[in-house]
Amino acid sequence: MMEPMRIGALLLLLLCAPAFAADEDRSIVVGGTTRTYRIHLPNGRAPGTPVPLVVVFHGGGGNAANAARMSGMDAEADREGFIAAYPNGTGPLRNILLTWNTWQCCGRALEENADDVGFVRALVGQVERDYPVDRKRIYATGMSNGGMMAYRVGCELADVFAAIAPVAGALDTDDCRPAARVSVIAFHGTADQHVLFEGGAPRQSLDRHKRVDKSVAYAIDFWKRRDGCEGEPARRREGSVTHEAYSCADGTAVELYAIEGQGHAWPGGEKGRPTADAPTTEISATDLMWNFFARHPKR
Repeated sequence: MMEPMRIGALLLLLLCAPAFAADEDRSIVVGGTTRTYRIHLPNGRAPGTPVPLVVVFHGGGGNAANAARMSGMDAEADREGFIAAYPNGTGPLRNILLTWNTWQCCGRALEENADDVGFVRALVGQVERDYPVDRKRIYATGMSNGGMMAYRVGCELADVFAAIAPVAGALDTDDCRPAARVSVIAFHGTADQHVLFEGGAPRQSLDRHKRVDKSVAYAIDFWKRRDGCEGEPARRREGSVTHEAYSCADGTAVELYAIEGQGHAWPGGEKGRPTADAPTTEISATDLMWNFFARHPKR
């Protein structure tokens, strides 16, 4: 039998050991509608000091769990010590076929004019009330329809978000009026058939609504102007990846990773579904965007 002192020491060791990472499904009422999201605390622990918050939007037809798996953001949060939040869009069923209301797209969210911007503001507010969040370091990313949502919160919640990282998304509006400068890092495959790199109507789409997307160049040019970027970008090509980086006013930046030959995918991540396009393994969008976020807090 173990001596009492040794048993006590073992119990103390177990109690003080780091907890395994855990997720919690949460809800909030916005405009009379119950909205849901999943939150991931770094290594399963509530932080003791203010930490960054990264909001990750799933693609059209996905959900919070799908966004977490595809992006691998939980592991990044554990390594770097930030909170990750995964909102759910709306749809005809509780947890599948969910979409975001993003100008021309998509699904039930577009048809019912879902107040997704109001939901995101309320979500951030709830997380800030429950945990210590560094308000200068709140960021957003998303894939496809979720990438469009990342652009939308950049336009309409610039008072909240310091930087955004759209993946395979489009800035499908002529009326983006951010109240403050927002740093932007975008990722897009040149062979994307769902959101064309050069813009235009999708060649493949799971959404029944017709739309014509604006090009990647349109989005980058808009944010260059808004953020006061001057001069030519620092440009580098490695393998299939071309990286362009602009230094802008007030410490902001605009960057683009264009992946030659990649389809509709999260670079370095997992497929959104078994039949989806394969992501490149040459870069990790998750690692790169976090590095970018860390260097660009709100001034």
